[in-house]
Amino acid sequence: IPPHNLGEVVDGLIALIDRPDLSDEKLLDLVPGPDFPTGGEIVGAQGIREAYTTGRGSIAVQGVAKFEEVTTTRRRGRLAIVVTELPFQVNKAAWIEKVAELVNQGRIEGIADLRDESDREGMRVVIELRRDTKPQDVLNQLYKQTALCTNFGAILLALVDGQPRQLTLRQILDQFLIFRETTLRRQYTYELERSQE
Repeated sequence: IPPHNLGEVVDGLIALIDRPDLSDEKLLDLVPGPDFPTGGEIVGAQGIREAYTTGRGSIAVQGVAKFEEVTTTRRRGRLAIVVTELPFQVNKAAWIEKVAELVNQGRIEGIADLRDESDREGMRVVIELRRDTKPQDVLNQLYKQTALCTNFGAILLALVDGQPRQLTLRQILDQFLIFRETTLRRQYTYELERSQE
């Protein structure tokens, strides 16, 4: 199960409490998709819709990159690709190492320098380009040949009555509401018995 924004999930739960017959479309508006902690952009909604309606789906996630003109002490005004977010579960150091390896093998061309400028403010990997290179072509090669673009396999699997089951988004939220109702009923029964004693 991919990580989600807690506020969106709670909004979906409240809506199901108020209106148990809520349509799938309205539920998907309230819980639009996963919220990956490392960032990245979800590409297309088909994978999310499939995961939420069938319990299984593949969500395409790609890193966030922009073009920037960078100035160093040795060189001025060189165009660079700056990666600020990686897809979920992609290790930054391993990804940088893979890019360097592909450049050394000649499978990705047009890269002059690669460095990690990440700090407490956030992630920043700078890929300096050669002067005669088209930046979009290099970025496309990075998406195609590295983990800058990956698929996250989502399976909404949960224990229901002690048995593992693949559930839709609606079913998983309903099961959570049943669990909370049971938990609160036990808690209040215990507190009532203590007070009566």
